[in-house]
Amino acid sequence: MTASSLKASVLLLCVLHLTYSLDVEAQSCQPSGKIEGRKPPPGQCNQENDSDCCVQGKFYTTYTCSPPVSTNTRAVLTLNSFQKGGDGGGPSECDNQYHSDDTPVVALSTGWFNRRSRCHKQIKINGNGQSVLALVVDECDSTMGCDGDHDYQPRCRNNIVDASKAVWKALGVPENDWGETDITWTDA
Repeated sequence: MTASSLKASVLLLCVLHLTYSLDVEAQSCQPSGKIEGRKPPPGQCNQENDSDCCVQGKFYTTYTCSPPVSTNTRAVLTLNSFQKGGDGGGPSECDNQYHSDDTPVVALSTGWFNRRSRCHKQIKINGNGQSVLALVVDECDSTMGCDGDHDYQPRCRNNIVDASKAVWKALGVPENDWGETDITWTDA
């Protein structure tokens, strides 16, 4: 075997190993269960920002994980109010406080929130040709929902960055397009 064919073989093995490792990691986040929707009591589901309310008898898939974080993690940006009385429900998980819609703050899906390890840390969000730094203040719960603690809204999907209006403004998204859009993010 020549030196060049040996190098090529080693390179091929490295590429195959890396491909297999990435494939295994990408598939490592599987559903953890389901919750059954309950009809919210009258006036108990805040639909500000077009939030959904749970549907009686509908099953929602739950996750304890999120896709792996990279330098360019793909996610869905959703709109949330972290203010008192907003559709975010109670105070933020990280500091038990409410936050102004004019402050760039986010809630991350359960796996990315990672047992509060990202609390009060900034992430960089890229979307609409712009980027913004936002402070992680809350969890977008992917494991529970359809109850009073979650404002009778379904559980969060496992790939969500739930953001204040300030984040949407900083990304330059026209207000009539606010609600849900594809983004990438990374730890700042």
